[in-house]
Amino acid sequence: MAAETVRFAPSPTGWLHLGHAYSAWFADQRRANGKFLLRIEDIDSARTRPEYVQGIFEDLSWLGIQWEDPPIFQSSRTSAYLSSLDQLKDLEVVYPCFCSRAEISNALRAPHSTEPHYPGTCRKLTTSESDAKIASGAPYALRLDLTRAEARTGPLEWADRRRGLQVIPFSALSDPVLSRKDAPTSYHLSSVTDDAETGVSLVTRGSELFESTHIHRILQALLGFPTPEYEHHPLVGDAHGNRLAKRDSSISLRSLREAGISPTEVIARARGQLIDGS
Repeated sequence: MAAETVRFAPSPTGWLHLGHAYSAWFADQRRANGKFLLRIEDIDSARTRPEYVQGIFEDLSWLGIQWEDPPIFQSSRTSAYLSSLDQLKDLEVVYPCFCSRAEISNALRAPHSTEPHYPGTCRKLTTSESDAKIASGAPYALRLDLTRAEARTGPLEWADRRRGLQVIPFSALSDPVLSRKDAPTSYHLSSVTDDAETGVSLVTRGSELFESTHIHRILQALLGFPTPEYEHHPLVGDAHGNRLAKRDSSISLRSLREAGISPTEVIARARGQLIDGS
């Protein structure tokens, strides 16, 4: 197995649980003799807590997982994300979106709506209409116009080690948010920028993010970033087959550690509770 640069990228919005343990262990297994990078995805400042950051360090150390370089904090990399965003603006593939979550939800419930995701409401606004809303002080996010993006990139593919070659279904995707109303970036933009700038060669993550990789591959093509290989692993579930969540404090790694469960037992338990079979 070739040496890889992999990363584990938790959000410090709660205590790590069995699913995080499996994801970190999985990445560590895939690096061979390569590098394991730790990235703290703390752009959600309203939910981020210092104790959760410290908890990440403690849990990984307890599991025996070591990272070579200093941890990367996304909250300190705003300039890098804005640079990526400026490149996309120059390509004219970004537009402002003024829709609230309630408005998007109502649009999706419309009797004759066939849109599976964001209905593209603000994509239809003229430049003058958008400028007027911005001038009025209306809050807005920035979305990627996938129609214009496809016109620039043409057909795109990416490879997953488990599911093989994937052709991006542009028409089935909805325009993703790149810059949120409450933050200068989004998961998609920051993740792609960080992976490129830190030389990640293999992205390992849970299968719930499989569809997001279509968006990431599009952004890589637009920004001229290299495309890593991907491997989306199964999720860890509870006794009822439901995906674990941070709110389930009873299965946090710190609670398991305090109960005297060993790191070896934690990983064995996580591997025994995989639920999606992919």
